[in-house]
Amino acid sequence: MTAAELSAYLEPTWFVNSDDPAVIAFAQEAVGDARDDTERAVRLFYAVRDGVRYSAYGLDLRPEAFRASRVLETRLAWCVTKSCLLAATARAVGLPCRLGYADVRNHIATEKLLAFIGTDIFYFHGYNEFYLDGRWVKATVAFNRQLCEKARLKPLDWDGRTDSLYHEFDIEGRRHMEYLRDHGSFADVPYDRILQTFAERYPLVPRPGMKFPVDALQSAGNLDGDFEADVAREAEAKAAALRKSNGTPTRAQS
Repeated sequence: MTAAELSAYLEPTWFVNSDDPAVIAFAQEAVGDARDDTERAVRLFYAVRDGVRYSAYGLDLRPEAFRASRVLETRLAWCVTKSCLLAATARAVGLPCRLGYADVRNHIATEKLLAFIGTDIFYFHGYNEFYLDGRWVKATVAFNRQLCEKARLKPLDWDGRTDSLYHEFDIEGRRHMEYLRDHGSFADVPYDRILQTFAERYPLVPRPGMKFPVDALQSAGNLDGDFEADVAREAEAKAAALRKSNGTPTRAQS
């Protein structure tokens, strides 16, 4: 790509506010004395992956909650907002980075979350693309190590040279996540498009300026709580059921 073509993925935007002092400081501390762009990108990936916890509960869909600086402040986010922060940290240290989105089937989810959204398809699941050594390389930063361990998934690593894609299988070898559709790459968060899709696909998810019947929200379940704890409890229950079906003693029996 030419310098002019890359410029859109180096400049700050309202959402990817890479010119924010806190974002700049975080990025500079993360890259430290890295020797080249690939190592700098990898260090940023791990700093955001494990430095910001993932949660699918209590989503704040107001525009300000999507901003990279806000994600850094709260240190609690979901895939779209974590990828926004990673893009901002990359641009803050001069690395071209763009935003990508895909629809995927299955996810790190809980029964409560699936009942609320009414499907196992997650629309606009966010990832990043870094321009390194003359080509774009995908990096999926959503799920922090602690959450993956509780969900019985191997954390997604990244070397800056090969694409880091969504978890296809869990640690027992069962299919976990499947790509359905890629929405392409963006210089900034396609906020209106994401909210429009959520309005069509997740009718119970509250959106800015919209009111929902209290009884409808209550019937779908309260999405407050500790997402990691719910994930861990359900993952252990599934593992115990699998051990029982295989004739292996469960923890309670051993």
